[in-house]
Amino acid sequence: MKRLDKLERLINREIDRGEWQKADDYDRLEKILKEGAKDILRKKPVSIRLSGRDIMLLKRKSLETGVPYQTIIATLVRQYVEGKIKIEL
Repeated sequence: MKRLDKLERLINREIDRGEWQKADDYDRLEKILKEGAKDILRKKPVSIRLSGRDIMLLKRKSLETGVPYQTIIATLVRQYVEGKIKIEL
């Protein structure tokens, strides 16, 4: 039998205390979860100040690779937050 981890034990205690409710409307619950997932995946505009030189170099890379410079920026951010690249400050 699998031992429960700390979070699973906590959830079981909360269930025992009646802090959780059974979801009777699974279609509604599924819709809410899908909408939440869509919101997380939706691209959102941001404003950032970059030096003119950096923008010029990004646009040059963009022309060399055929990848839009905003996609390059977004890819760098994604790789950083996922721990795939490190940045020296």
